[in-house]
Amino acid sequence: MSSIVNCAAYADGKRVANIELNEIGQTLTQTDQFVWIGLHEPSEELLSQVQREFGLHELAVEDAHRAHQRPKLEPYGDTFFIVLRTAQINNQQRRIDFGETHFFLGNNFIVTVRHGSSLSYTEVRNRCESTPQLLRKGPGFALYAVMDAIVDQYFPVIDALVEELEELEEKIFNETYKRETTAQIYNLKRQLLAVKHAVSPLTDICNRLMRFDSEIIQEDTRPYFRDVYDHSVRINEMIDNTRELLTTALEANFSLISISQNEISKKFAGWAAIIGVPTMIAGIYGMNFSFMPELNWHYGYPFALALTLGSCLTLYLIFKRSGWL
Repeated sequence: MSSIVNCAAYADGKRVANIELNEIGQTLTQTDQFVWIGLHEPSEELLSQVQREFGLHELAVEDAHRAHQRPKLEPYGDTFFIVLRTAQINNQQRRIDFGETHFFLGNNFIVTVRHGSSLSYTEVRNRCESTPQLLRKGPGFALYAVMDAIVDQYFPVIDALVEELEELEEKIFNETYKRETTAQIYNLKRQLLAVKHAVSPLTDICNRLMRFDSEIIQEDTRPYFRDVYDHSVRINEMIDNTRELLTTALEANFSLISISQNEISKKFAGWAAIIGVPTMIAGIYGMNFSFMPELNWHYGYPFALALTLGSCLTLYLIFKRSGWL
């Protein structure tokens, strides 16, 4: 399967031709056109060829090949190198699969490089092509469209985590304590932290794209990044709220465990007190005194047994009423 998903030239907001890599240099000389190329986990040789065609910086190309980068925006002369993290819910394994998308943005080109778990951007490209009045704004609008699609993928991820949190809350308050519940809470907390690390840099990236005084991002395109910024802020708020609820759930789980342990301790103490009464009476009778009143009384032993049973029953009723048993 080819690593080149799509490679096309656009003019006046419309696709004018599908081009090959060796035709890119000639297309870039046309001032009224821009090139949009999409790559999926390209080889080092392919990236080297793309580097030569677009004149990309070697450090940025090296990062794009290795992946595993933090979200960032780095200017290299008249080119921007942007890294974003993508996320998808893996319903089978109940986890979040992360990927990366790298962007090379220039005056008349945009290159997207996908790594790991990520949806194809073909639908985004088709949506842009259906609105030529917007796509004629150039590569900056294409960058916005892909970034907006990446950020929107986080909403179902957060919704799934919130749903999992609600299931955990139901387990905490409606079921007995289980070690698995605590493990699930920590696992959910770890996933939220990973999403937080992926999303939090987006606000800074959008701010820089809105404020850069550069011809790469046209002035009438910059307000669109405010929409991505608003979405990223909203996602960050949702993550923070969920983390607070998760922390509260964890504390509630520990509190309920302590209460359960206290209840068990009280039951042990109550039964110990009840068992202690016959033990005490039997211990006294077992001292083998030479003179004991009960030895010369016909009802001595029945009275001792009745006293033992009565004392135990009285203690049981007292503990039962107080909630210890």
